[in-house]
Formats: sequence, C-alpha cells, structure tokens
Amino acid sequence: MPATLEQRILTLSIAATLVVSALGVALGLISGSEAILFDGVFSSIDAAMSMLALTVTRLVMRESTQRFQLGYWHLEPMAAAFNGAVLVLLCFYAFLNALGTWLQGGSEPQLGLALGYAVAVSLICFTLFFYERRLNRRARSEFVRIDLQNWLMAGLITSALLLAFLLAWAMEGTRYAGWIPYVDATLVMLLTLVFVPIPLRIVYRAMREVLMVAPSQLDSEVRAAMAPVMRREGLLAFDSYVAKSGRVHTIEVHILTTPEFARDGGIAVCDEIRAEIAAGLSVPAEQRWFTVAFTAEQRWL
Repeated sequence: MPATLEQRILTLSIAATLVVSALGVALGLISGSEAILFDGVFSSIDAAMSMLALTVTRLVMRESTQRFQLGYWHLEPMAAAFNGAVLVLLCFYAFLNALGTWLQGGSEPQLGLALGYAVAVSLICFTLFFYERRLNRRARSEFVRIDLQNWLMAGLITSALLLAFLLAWAMEGTRYAGWIPYVDATLVMLLTLVFVPIPLRIVYRAMREVLMVAPSQLDSEVRAAMAPVMRREGLLAFDSYVAKSGRVHTIEVHILTTPEFARDGGIAVCDEIRAEIAAGLSVPAEQRWFTVAFTAEQRWL
C-alpha cells in the first residue's frame, strides 16, 4: 500500500474541506440559507473525520508494539463506523430542523450569495472527486474511497442547491413568489433523505468488519484452494476461519492429518501445502495474516 500517497490525498482533502466548510458556514449565516449552513456544517464534520482517518492511516503503518502486538489495523473499521454514524446523526438533525422551519413558514435566503456559493463549491467538489478517484487506483485505500464518495455526494448536493436557487430566482416577481421561502427548507429535507443511505452503507460495511463477519468470497477461495490438497495428500479434515478488518485479511486453516503424514518429507511438505493454499488467494501477501496449522489429533482442530 503506497501509504505516503494515501496520506497526501487525505491531507489535500482536509485542506479543501476546511475551505468549503468555512465558506458554507459564513455564507450560510450571512445569506440566511439553512441549506448552505447544513452544507457547511457537513463539510466541517467531514474535515474532522478526514483528520481522524489520516491519524489512523499513520498508526496502521507503524510497527506493532508490546501493547499492540497485532498492529493498529483494527482501528480502520472503527473509524469508518464512527464517521458514518456521525453523518447519519447530522442528517437526522438537519431534517428535523428543516421540517420545523418549513412548518413555521419557511425562510427566504439572499439568492445572489447563495448562487455564488453553489457554483464555487460545486466546482471544488467535483474537481476533488475526480482527482482522488484517479489517485486511488494506485493507493487502493478504503479511507480515500470513502472520502471521494463524500466529495461526490457533496458535489451533487451543492449542484442540487444551485438548481433550486436558480428556480427560486426565476420565481421572483411571479405568481409563485409565495413559495420561495419554502424552497430552502424543502431542499434540506430532500437532500438529507437522498444523502442518508450513503453513511448508512458505510456503517454497515464497517460494522461487518468490526464484528468480524466472514467475507464470503475469501471463504470460498480458501475452500477451493484446500480441495485439491485434501484429495492429493489424503488429509482427513480441515477447518478454516477468515475475517477482514480494515486492509488486513485474517486467514487461518487448521488441518487434521494422519499420524503418518509428512513422515518422509517433513516440514518441507507443510511449507509446500501452505504455499499452494496462498497461491489460490486473491489477497496480496502484505494485506493478509495467514496461518496454516497441522495436527494429527482431533481435539486441536
């Protein structure tokens, strides 16, 4: 994993997010637009989550310590789950706040400032999305993948704001002008409903890793790799255990042999079997914790 590239992408993302959040909060308050304010607050939280992700990526690349002997890779799904949960709560709060504003008669923002903000931020968001997507083809980072999804989502949200503000601007001086105060609050409610499935999916994926749910594809690969070995070597049975946490895949295979197994070849036979199983796995060697154990006693299986 090109860790320095991953960290460079996240650092750039944090800087851009801070600029967007500052614009959103400031212009949201000045223009009176709850939609822009929500966008700015979302960006602020996103910046905080990106800082957390950057910290975790630096920890993950460290060597294991006496206290954390298996390393820090387990922090990745925990940070991703926290990120998604915070965004879900933000959507819930923003929806309720916008609903309250709508029921109280809405609010009318300064459309000139709102339009300028929407154009500028849309350009920033889509530029960062395409840039990060191109670089992540090399980095292959889960954190960068989540971050570029956030940029895409932010770009789509801001583009929707732009279209809505243009619609509200076109309604001025017409018989539909009375609906302008409701545009902003309606936008926030619609955007939160569209947006909330994305962090929910992030939480779902992350919690599967936190709970160590076995990846079905990896489990199938292990069983497929074991099938010819079992037939050729006359092995009695095996149990396999797989899990994914962040960028690390844990793979354990426990094999039950006959008492006469490897009597002539010795440990070299075990190493050959281990290498054969590893060759059937799609997970790169640097991203797996791979263990194969042999025993002739059922109780150790």
